[in-house]
Amino acid sequence: MKNDIKEILFSEEEIAKKVKELAQKITEDYRGKDLTVIGILKGSNIFMGDLIRKIDIPLQIDFMVVSSYGQSTESSGIVKVLKDLDYSIEGKNILIVEDIIDTGLTLHYLKGILQKRNPNSIKICTLLDKPARRKVDLEVDYVGFQIPDEFIVGYGIDYSEKYRNLPFVAVLKDEVYKK
Repeated sequence: MKNDIKEILFSEEEIAKKVKELAQKITEDYRGKDLTVIGILKGSNIFMGDLIRKIDIPLQIDFMVVSSYGQSTESSGIVKVLKDLDYSIEGKNILIVEDIIDTGLTLHYLKGILQKRNPNSIKICTLLDKPARRKVDLEVDYVGFQIPDEFIVGYGIDYSEKYRNLPFVAVLKDEVYKK
């Protein structure tokens, strides 16, 4: 598996430090408020698990499964909600947690769906942001790292359901996904 890696962008230690920084900022911003954290599966599961354990306020969690990639390396722009929320978000402060934002199409669509459910607020937290690929205007409130326009894996992020278990974020070799 590690033979498929071109370079490591962020080590396990760098990610842990950034997660702690993001959690501290979120704790400050939401102190005294109710917070519902919504993880976008599957990619956000590792990041969200680490993040919520560092947020020092009471919170609730829920999950959605949305897809715009399928087995491709490019977003199709067509978003499918495969699993919706289990709980109402009406009147709640929502923090959407995502592993990576590139085109922004998925989150733009998702934020629109959730806005119609009358939450008090919606903010977005992502570990990785790839602004060079953005196709829509999307405000991202908490960003771990900005990354170059490379195909990355690790720390929950996959290529064809593999590499999620790498403890770091890395660039995948071109020959692995351009077969």
